Amino acid sequence: MYELDEDLYPVFADTGHEHPETYKYLDYLESVLGPIKRVKADFTARIEKKRQYVQEHWPRKLTADVPGRWWTDAEEAGEAPDWEPEDKLSEHTAGLWTWLPAEKGMTDKEAADVVERALSALHPTGIPFLDLCIWKGRFPSTKARFCTEFLKVRVIEEQVYDPILAEGWDIVSWQGVRAEESPARAKLPEREDGDGFSIYRPLIHWTADDVFAMHRKHGIDPNPLYKLGMGRVGCMPCINCNKAELFEIARRFPKEIARVAEWERIVKMASKRQAATFFPTARNMPEGIDGWVEWSKTVRGGKQYDLLKAIEFDNVPACSSAYGLCE
Repeated sequence: MYELDEDLYPVFADTGHEHPETYKYLDYLESVLGPIKRVKADFTARIEKKRQYVQEHWPRKLTADVPGRWWTDAEEAGEAPDWEPEDKLSEHTAGLWTWLPAEKGMTDKEAADVVERALSALHPTGIPFLDLCIWKGRFPSTKARFCTEFLKVRVIEEQVYDPILAEGWDIVSWQGVRAEESPARAKLPEREDGDGFSIYRPLIHWTADDVFAMHRKHGIDPNPLYKLGMGRVGCMPCINCNKAELFEIARRFPKEIARVAEWERIVKMASKRQAATFFPTARNMPEGIDGWVEWSKTVRGGKQYDLLKAIEFDNVPACSSAYGLCE
C-alpha cells in the first residue's frame, strides 16, 4: 500500500452500467492500493413517487389534446435557451429546438393500456443506471447528460462529502479528467479553491500516453478493456461512445448490447410516449441499440458494409489500433 502524507479517500460511484472487467479491475486496484469506497444511487423513493403520479395524472394527460409546441431535450439538463424560434413549422428545427406538431389525445382505453404498462415497469431493480432511466422514462443523451449528475455527482456529495464536511474536515476533490477528453473539459481549470471544499485536477494537461506511462512507472496494470479497443472504460456503452468504439463493444461483448436492448424494452414501458432508445432514433435506421450496432459496421457515410469488419469476429485482431493500444 502506498504511504501518503494526507488522508486519501478513493471513491468509486457504481452506476451498474460498467463492464464486469471493470469491477474485477476495481478489486485489483484495492489489492495494490488499499480500500476504495463504493457508493451507488438509490431511486426507490423517486420511482414510487412516479408510480403515484402515473396513476393520478397520466389518464387525464394522455387523453388531452396537445397543441403544437417548441421542445428541446436540453431543458431536462437545465440548459434550455431563453428564447424560442418564431416560425412554428412542422418538422422544423432551430438550434436546440424542435417543433412538435399538435397531437390528438388517446382514447380512454389507449391511455389505460399505457398506464398499465408503465406501472408494470415502475419497480426499482437496484441497478442505478436502469432505475434512473425508469424514473425519467428515457435515457440520457449528449444534450441532456443527467446520468453524471444523478449517478456520480449527487451520490458522492450525499454519501461522501456531506458526512466529512459535517465532521468539520476540509475536502480537496481530486478529479482525473483530462483536457483532451472533450471541449468542455478543456475549459476546466486545474484548481478551484473554495471555503472548506476545493477541486484539484492534476491530470488536466496530461495526454493518454502520460497516463499509461505513469501506470508503467509504478507497476500498476491499466484496465484490461483499454487493450481490447475501448476508448473509455466507464459505462458500457457510454452515450458518448463513437462509431468505432460501439463496433468494438458489439463484436467483443455482445452480452452488453443484449443487456442494453432489454433495458430499452423496460424503459420504453415506463415512458409516457412508450418510446425510449439508448441512442437517439435516427432517420433511415432501425430503431434501438441493435440498429446503431448495424450502423457501426458500415463504412463512412453508413451506406454499405465494410467487408473487412463484417467478417467473423473471431478472425479480427485482439485489439484496436485506432486507440494506439495494440501490443
